[in-house]
Amino acid sequence: MRVRGGDGDEAATAPPQHLVFAYYITGHGFGHATRALEVVRHLIAAGHDVHVVTAAPEFVFTTEITSPGLHIRKVLLDCGAVQADALTVDRLASLEKYHQTAVVPRESILRTEVEWLNSIKADLVVSDVVPVVCRAAADAGIRSVCVTNFSWDFIYAEYVVAAGHHHRSIVWQIAEDYSHCEFLLRLPGYCPMPAFRDVIDVPLVVRRLHKSRSEVRKELGIADDVKVVIFNFGGQPAGWELKKEWLPDGWLCLVCGASNTQELPPNFIKLAKDAYTPDLMAASDCMLGKIGYGTVSEALAYKLPFVFVRRDYFNEEPFLRNMLEHYQCGIEMIRRDLLTGHWKPYLLRAITLQPCYDGPINGGEVAAHIIQDTAVGKKYISGKLSGARRLRDAIVLGYQLQRAPGRDVGIPDWYSLSEKEIGVRPTPTSVDMNGSAESLSGLDGNDPRSPEKQHRERAAASVLFDWEEEIYVARAPGRLDVMGGIADYSGSLVLQMPIREACHVAVQRSDPIKQKQWKHTQARQLANGGAVPVLQIVSFGSELSNRAPTFDMDLSDFMDGDKPISYDKAKEYFSLDPSQKWAAYVAGTVLVLMTELGVRFTDSMSILVSSSVPEGKGVSSSASVEVATMSAIAAAYGLNIAPRDLALLCQKVENRVVGAPCGVMDQMTSACGEANKLLAMVCQPAEVKELVSIPTHIRFWGLDSGIRHSVGGTDYGSVRVGTYMGREMIKCAASDLLSESLPSCVPMHSEDTNPDEYEEHGVDLLKNEASMEYLCNLPPHRYEAVYAKDLPEIITGDAFLKKYGDHNDAVTVIDPKRSYSVKAPTRHPIYENFRVEAFKALLTAAKTDEQLSALGELMYQCHYSYSACGLGSDGTDRLVNLVQEIQHRKTSRGGGGPSLFGAKITGGGSGGSVCVIGKNCLRSSEEIFEIQKRYKAATGYLPIVFEGSSPGAGKFGYLKIRRRSTLPSD
Repeated sequence: MRVRGGDGDEAATAPPQHLVFAYYITGHGFGHATRALEVVRHLIAAGHDVHVVTAAPEFVFTTEITSPGLHIRKVLLDCGAVQADALTVDRLASLEKYHQTAVVPRESILRTEVEWLNSIKADLVVSDVVPVVCRAAADAGIRSVCVTNFSWDFIYAEYVVAAGHHHRSIVWQIAEDYSHCEFLLRLPGYCPMPAFRDVIDVPLVVRRLHKSRSEVRKELGIADDVKVVIFNFGGQPAGWELKKEWLPDGWLCLVCGASNTQELPPNFIKLAKDAYTPDLMAASDCMLGKIGYGTVSEALAYKLPFVFVRRDYFNEEPFLRNMLEHYQCGIEMIRRDLLTGHWKPYLLRAITLQPCYDGPINGGEVAAHIIQDTAVGKKYISGKLSGARRLRDAIVLGYQLQRAPGRDVGIPDWYSLSEKEIGVRPTPTSVDMNGSAESLSGLDGNDPRSPEKQHRERAAASVLFDWEEEIYVARAPGRLDVMGGIADYSGSLVLQMPIREACHVAVQRSDPIKQKQWKHTQARQLANGGAVPVLQIVSFGSELSNRAPTFDMDLSDFMDGDKPISYDKAKEYFSLDPSQKWAAYVAGTVLVLMTELGVRFTDSMSILVSSSVPEGKGVSSSASVEVATMSAIAAAYGLNIAPRDLALLCQKVENRVVGAPCGVMDQMTSACGEANKLLAMVCQPAEVKELVSIPTHIRFWGLDSGIRHSVGGTDYGSVRVGTYMGREMIKCAASDLLSESLPSCVPMHSEDTNPDEYEEHGVDLLKNEASMEYLCNLPPHRYEAVYAKDLPEIITGDAFLKKYGDHNDAVTVIDPKRSYSVKAPTRHPIYENFRVEAFKALLTAAKTDEQLSALGELMYQCHYSYSACGLGSDGTDRLVNLVQEIQHRKTSRGGGGPSLFGAKITGGGSGGSVCVIGKNCLRSSEEIFEIQKRYKAATGYLPIVFEGSSPGAGKFGYLKIRRRSTLPSD
């Protein structure tokens, strides 16, 4: 038997002797098992025994192969990627599960596999693509080969960068294991895999068809003229609710992976668990699913248009997507449209595609022959320069792993889709790694016809604006919480510094007919019967933060009849798709302007967001986005909104549309702050008291702990609930004291005191406390003298609701089943307000070390009060402890005293950053650098340092930009 390889060369004649193969298959998904099935089938057809080692269901193999030569051993030796849902990979969980599956029991695995390989007298080990078995084969003295389009060192490396450096040894171990492999049989759509010494490219491995399109349709009772979409998400979305109106009229949907109990509409057909997918794909008109090797290879082979939804954090996907798009076989559906059932425009567009893949699809047969020849000792030479190939792979892998906000890179044009595979000339390209600044002028002139050659965000942004019309740009900085923090919602004085890092937002309004639109937006417009105002948003750096890079919606979606939709409906709307929830911070400003100011937007709107304020660091990245966006929209539409009012409106975006129960200090600082000044604001609700100049001998730094902070997290929310519970208890206690007889309330007094005067003052105090709106208006001495002893440490939500009714906070809800800390959250804002007042007063004191020591002590007290509330973290505690160590080390050694004097956790706590105070001198900067290095040595994470200041959005104003016309010369 002879077969032709992918390049037309004849493969060698199959060896005549009987061989034994051990074929290991990774535990991630069916795609590996289904492609391995084709190779196994050819090996068994040639008369060999194949022992399949897998965690995949047996039916994948036994329904296709009925032979005594097939042996299945159920073992899981690597877990692949752990998916939080059908479209999202949990990076940290993936690393931790691999650690438990393959690292902890590694020695035991190696002993067991060596013994088992010897027991079956294996002639060759084949892996798709289990790392440890390459080492086990080497230990057993058996050659091994791998068959794959990606390797786990490539997938896991980015997980380590993003989710936990303490797992980085996993990547090195996997790469070392792969290096024991003889060579790699590399499948099309491949990723960079420098760990393998040599490579042989093989054609697509796809499962063969058993039945014709007409036979399948006849069995299912589907007429030839009915349009069919196959819904294929790998069995993950069994619980998704599917609705009849999601399909175009007359269409049917074949659903893979539906549960036995799942109810489907009449135009959806539930397929059996063991249904043979290739036949069903060939009988369909298009497929809706997620990208994986199995779905992509079979869509290409059977020329089936593929509507795909991106997965988060799976590095294989861009390489396969490139192949789909090159062969005109795929279009992307945004996740929000998948989940909300906006399928029709995509499906109708899909059936207009003309897939053009014409390469060989006999990869299973080719791979089987190479594997047979290798088992009998033939040395395969790939014909490639292995060193150059590995260097190329290492370069691209390096680019992938150096991704950072604003420095994201795509796949270079010269990689993956090689000249041999697709018949095009490789073109020299450069990969932009030059920092985070995004230039509007740099977008003008990009060729929208070649989006595959651009970064996806830049490709979308390049067609966002009409460069002949005006674009309005606003800027809003993040903020460093110097003092005040979570006491803002209790009415405290706060001191906030706008930082150097900021968000820029560009807005353009346009006539709906003239607006430049993305293809799927155009398709939706056509489906809706004409041009309507559309909001289109591009967010740079989005793919690094588990977000889709673009968002669009019809502005009419914000209307319910002649009124704007409720904030609750909007929050639900943006929560449908986790990858696009970020859009609530941007688009939410539009709804708030409609609701609070009565603005009606009849024009379309295009928005570009570019932020250098890192997310999850406790420096108000969300407030900077909200304030910059609303400022740019206000400029574009001629809305005159004072900075203070704009900040209050932006707080509504975060509280009501996003659903994060923050105070207002973040937005106020971003809108009203000034460079090198602390914004002193009394949060009742938002009175800017003054702008306090930072003394020239004092400097503030922010140090990022690397632990992600979220103001929407449960810790922040539960502490806020506990604070409002405490306020309600104090008000009730004051009311009870008022209801008692006045004489019983009068303490012993001296002969010089007028009892009537005391009673009058005491009653006034109790009246004020019984009607208290802001907890910070209660002085610490009154709290300690009257209320502290009776406040419980903890109370259940149910007990509180039964006794007090409600905590009267509009943005949080009490869970009856939950226990809440009350005493510490109540005490914190009362004392924090006092600390902030003292801090502000001390800033104008004499320039001495005693002044700095007192300021630092107030910050330390604040930090430990956060911890008492439950809002501390190991990382921020470590940073504060390092500041203390350096401060006291210098004090004990003498020689000029300390340079750093204090530190505290910032903002909402539970991670994020710390604020450090010190002298404005070179030595303090050196000590900050020392803290960075010591923190990295202890944790593996190098903290970001925030230093410097910049003006708020109100001071910045806005820029009006328009491309200058070039006049012809005379």
